[in-house]
Amino acid sequence: MKTNRRTFIQGLGTGVVGAWASGSVVAAAPAPAVAASWPIFDAAHPAAFWRAVRASYPLLADPLYLNTGGIGPVAQPVLDQMIATMYQLQQHSETGHDLFEPARVTVAKFVGAQSREISFVRNATEGNCIIAGGLALTAGDEVIFESHAHPGGSFPWYNQAKLRGITVRLFEPDSTSPEANLARIRALITPRTKVIQVSHITCTTGLVMPVAAIARLAQSQGIWFHVDGAQAVGMIPVSLNELGCDSYAFSGHKWLGGPHETGVFYIRRDRLADVAPTYMGAHGAELPFLPGDLKYFDGTMRHEYGTRNAGLITGLAEAVRGQTLMGRERIAAHGRELATVLLTELSRIEGITVLTPRADDMRAAMTTIRHARVGAHKLFTYLLDEHRLRCRPVTEQGLEVVRISTHIFNSPADCERVINGVRAAARAL
Repeated sequence: MKTNRRTFIQGLGTGVVGAWASGSVVAAAPAPAVAASWPIFDAAHPAAFWRAVRASYPLLADPLYLNTGGIGPVAQPVLDQMIATMYQLQQHSETGHDLFEPARVTVAKFVGAQSREISFVRNATEGNCIIAGGLALTAGDEVIFESHAHPGGSFPWYNQAKLRGITVRLFEPDSTSPEANLARIRALITPRTKVIQVSHITCTTGLVMPVAAIARLAQSQGIWFHVDGAQAVGMIPVSLNELGCDSYAFSGHKWLGGPHETGVFYIRRDRLADVAPTYMGAHGAELPFLPGDLKYFDGTMRHEYGTRNAGLITGLAEAVRGQTLMGRERIAAHGRELATVLLTELSRIEGITVLTPRADDMRAAMTTIRHARVGAHKLFTYLLDEHRLRCRPVTEQGLEVVRISTHIFNSPADCERVINGVRAAARAL
């Protein structure tokens, strides 16, 4: 019987895990146990629940952290799972590649996909690069995306413009209505349009794009639709199969609270063959003998390659489990409620402009503000130095704004600190 390398490694990993469980493999030292647990919601004591959530993070209280849109901190259960996995694997010098499939099932269920539709990547940028490099595009083919795209979303396409001569066409996000953004995309479509990409939620102003409607538009025109979901998964509930997009990429290290250098890349099962693997290794295909015919694995996991850190993947799965236990709708509502307080109160401060859309269906848990007299870095520095508020300056596209992210470890008291700090900034700067 022919055994390919992937089957061999998976079998070896399963044997080692079984040996750990049975005690037949003697550990050199005791592995750290996964001890921390996730808080359980009690409707009678919601405030106590959110305090327990905050207590589960080793994140320091000073400065007050308001930059989940940049990097999301991890909770203790995630750290414990990640470290325990890495420690055990190092005790036996094993890869732990057998741990990927259970994690894949967990993550796929969380985002409303089949496990064969997702692969583990390093971040949303890597997923965006796979799409940009893997689609069969030629010189003159056009891709449409918004001018507020993160560099991880825009640079892959501008790289393809250099390498293959594709044409980038941009639209400015419209904060007035979902229909306005749909109209701006529609106006840019030509017979050469091959790809539409949007940020599910923009990293600049926190604008929520009407992705399901854009998916229907793209499908009606035979255009590939890709979504950069770096700012969405973990902030709001996402069901990929319901969205109707062809592909989607998101980072684990932002709103989901997974380890750094984790991400997920999705290709709808019926579009898999349209994306050529840009990297290839032992875990993406079968080739028992050389020379021979390389056969890609039947799933998006064909875009995984080489030895990986399984501890990061089990940590990501634990972050997903934590959000599932806490409730995705509850998490989204909490962040949104805090952001609504900020939007309402900061809008009342003279000299401060809120750029985040007002419409309920166009915003979530990020609030972006502009100071009338000073730029982003001066406002950011003042809030950090004088009020110990860790926000994020946004200077892309000349916006000169500061972005405030509110997530599960933030509280109404945190919002009061932000409001007071911005009021002081409006007077002092």
